[in-house]
Amino acid sequence: MQQPVNDIAATPASIRAWRSQASGRAELALADVPRPEPGPREALIEVRAAALNFGDLLMVEGTYQVRPPRPFTPGQEVAGVVVAAGAQSGLLPGARVAGKMDWGGFAEAAIVRGDMAIPLPDGVDFATGAALPISSITAMVGLVELGRLVPGEVVLVHAAAGALGIAATQIAVARGARVIGTASTPDKRALAEAMGAEATVDYTQPDWRQAVEALVGKYAVDVVFDSVGGDATLTSLRLMRRDGRLLVAGFASGTIPALPANLLLVKRISAIGVYWNHDDDAAMMARVQQAIAADLAAGRIAPVVDVREGLEALPAAMDDLAARRTAGKVVLALPEAR
Repeated sequence: MQQPVNDIAATPASIRAWRSQASGRAELALADVPRPEPGPREALIEVRAAALNFGDLLMVEGTYQVRPPRPFTPGQEVAGVVVAAGAQSGLLPGARVAGKMDWGGFAEAAIVRGDMAIPLPDGVDFATGAALPISSITAMVGLVELGRLVPGEVVLVHAAAGALGIAATQIAVARGARVIGTASTPDKRALAEAMGAEATVDYTQPDWRQAVEALVGKYAVDVVFDSVGGDATLTSLRLMRRDGRLLVAGFASGTIPALPANLLLVKRISAIGVYWNHDDDAAMMARVQQAIAADLAAGRIAPVVDVREGLEALPAAMDDLAARRTAGKVVLALPEAR
């Protein structure tokens, strides 16, 4: 293996990391593990912030599409400082970056591939950076690359106070769209409106379809950004205009809907899966990461973060995320290594 170059810190031989020993959150344990070493296209970063995702919960339970062999360290989004960089990574020690990985983020140090790293401007803190790699990329891929959003269109964003919903709202508004958000509580609806939604409705109420129609008219929704699934998806189809685009980004409700093909047919609705990875979509990822960096620098996007202090906060943070007691992105803040 090609050795990493320019190690700028006397890093310890071991680091602290959460380890999933068996299925379930109760089987997580904080342990000392060997410090990982980057390959030629990778960098080792000192983790200053690590963000939580629903996918982390599923991975720990063993129900996610990615199932690493145990024991493993969960965590898919981090931000921090490059400590050592492979010669082909395109990164240099001292760089401030955010990045996505398949797992390994809930630790004091983590490996990030160079092509999966997003440079952080000096004015952007690490907690904000850790909130970018999944939510912002997913929203940008869905709305811009796949959904072909144009100014003036009406976008219905489900779970608009969650990390993905906030990213979708900000990216849509920045491109001149009108956003109607859905959220389950008054506080969450207020947050969605503060993030740029023109108006919000409570999609847990049986009359929420009528509430949307009162705002924008019948059959007036151009794009639905849907990370909820279940009945919300089916009702959304009845709100859409001809040639609308349904962007399927997840199933937080726990129910995968069976789409009625008759509605897709008569309305010429396109149902598009918002799925991406850096290996198959390299050119698209380069465009998207460049667009996110530009939006971030211009202040057009600003993730909302719920910061918890230290690695030790992970179990309680996971419980809150699972119980939907959170708004925006939950992020663990780690102190600078001594």
